[in-house]
Amino acid sequence: MENFRASGTYTKQAHVRIPEGLYEEEHARKGFFGRVSQLYHENPLTGWTDIDGELRPYQIPDVGKTPEVQNGYAALLYNNDVVLSMGHFVKPYDNYFRNADYDEILFIHKGCGKVETTYGHFAYETGDYVVMPRGTTYKVFVKEPSEILKIESASEFEEPTRGILGPNALYDQSAKVYPEAEVGSESGLSEYKVEVKRAGQISTITYPFNPLDVRGWKGSLYPWKISIYDYCPINSHKYHIPPSGHSMFVAQNFVICSFVARPLEFTSEQVLKVPFYHSNIDYEEVLFYHKGNFFSRDNIGPGAFTFHPQGIHHGPHTNAFKTANDKEFTDEYAVMVDTRYPLHRTEFFKKYENKDYWKSWFPKED
Repeated sequence: MENFRASGTYTKQAHVRIPEGLYEEEHARKGFFGRVSQLYHENPLTGWTDIDGELRPYQIPDVGKTPEVQNGYAALLYNNDVVLSMGHFVKPYDNYFRNADYDEILFIHKGCGKVETTYGHFAYETGDYVVMPRGTTYKVFVKEPSEILKIESASEFEEPTRGILGPNALYDQSAKVYPEAEVGSESGLSEYKVEVKRAGQISTITYPFNPLDVRGWKGSLYPWKISIYDYCPINSHKYHIPPSGHSMFVAQNFVICSFVARPLEFTSEQVLKVPFYHSNIDYEEVLFYHKGNFFSRDNIGPGAFTFHPQGIHHGPHTNAFKTANDKEFTDEYAVMVDTRYPLHRTEFFKKYENKDYWKSWFPKED
């Protein structure tokens, strides 16, 4: 590697055979895509006793239970590139919807139903990512109560490059689902309303006919969906794959990664099984916990959000180091959003955040 240097006590392979009594930190640029070094500390990087200021880890325990998200979306975090919102729907959208500001991904945390679009319809179920291009008119019809994480992007969502792994790595192309042309199912109404979001404001357009009246379509721009359960993670028994290796969607200035159930690294190879300590120098990190046992975190359950800003270290909770070697498999599922530029917390986020989350790294008494 160009300009590689080393000094003092270190390991030949990152995240493997960490010297006893030391803690490895990964100091990286451009998220996990740029230059990187590993540093070996005498103390854990999260061993703070106090944090004074806004630069600290943040968490909301279970967003879907808050009243503000019932049959609507509440924004949690945002910047010029992305908006993250949560909704909990027990009935269909009130009206048809068209986003003229952003492309959208709807991640179905819970529930099932149907999405009807100008391109046709498809069913959705727990674990689906529904990709909705900007300007598409659609409506969500709920069959079972549905908690939905909405990710709005100022740029288009692209798939990550597979490189030497080949085109069917990460997920097979046949796992993607596209809508077949079909007109909207609602009929006989006196009027149909379409809410259009533009410049952050909603305008309502009323028609005497169902706006989903397309009989056919062709082209390269359309909605589609893929399930998080169809994601095939990159694995190595001798190396802890960095989060960038789990990228599922790439947009301008942010990425979306899927963490899914997988076998853990081999204990016999002395590989670090839990995420290494790191600070996001160039990226903010958001995790939405979808399903399973999140063994690297204490007291984190499905539906929780964590937000780790640029510049402050984070990594496993203390107990994770103690229990990791006894585990051979992780059953956790989570959605990660890493953003190039700082995110802002909404008043809704501040209202429900666990203000003592930063204390969760304090040593636990036996």
